[in-house]
Amino acid sequence: MSSAREAAQARRSWSKVTTEAPTDAELAELVAAASRVADHSSLEPWRLILLRDTDRERLGRAIHEAEGARGTSSKPLRAPLLIAVVASYQPSGKVPRWEQEAVASGVAHVLSLLLDEAGWGVMWRTGWYTRHEVVARLHGLGPDEALLGWLYVGGKADPHRPSPHAPLAVATHLSALPR
Repeated sequence: MSSAREAAQARRSWSKVTTEAPTDAELAELVAAASRVADHSSLEPWRLILLRDTDRERLGRAIHEAEGARGTSSKPLRAPLLIAVVASYQPSGKVPRWEQEAVASGVAHVLSLLLDEAGWGVMWRTGWYTRHEVVARLHGLGPDEALLGWLYVGGKADPHRPSPHAPLAVATHLSALPR
């Protein structure tokens, strides 16, 4: 098991993955660990929806319908497993919606780190159609829910390929309050 820092430093997006994917049992363990993100008032304002096999084709048709086209978009077929990340807003007098969405995003990011550490390739994909009614209906979203995107998951096509990211210019992003 690597440290959190090692997992974060090793993380990269995998735009191309193999046809292998984690099982539901493997995912359950990782989701339980990802649920430990900071969550003001413990509202658990998120949920995840698994799309495998023909569910990905159904999403492709919904994306094309949202675009006003016929047929099936091939985008959801880029990975054998898609995990839809849903912000599921809970009533709260002290936790605003933006903070609840941050919790859902945090769960997705930690899950992507855990999947990567477990040997899976992951890429978080979004698009304007995440907020389209047709796509929301396909996912069974309620009136107080928003789709934040999908984690595309599969086997790492080339697990030894180095990350394309250049080192961060830390001074650009880290500062103190101005005096």
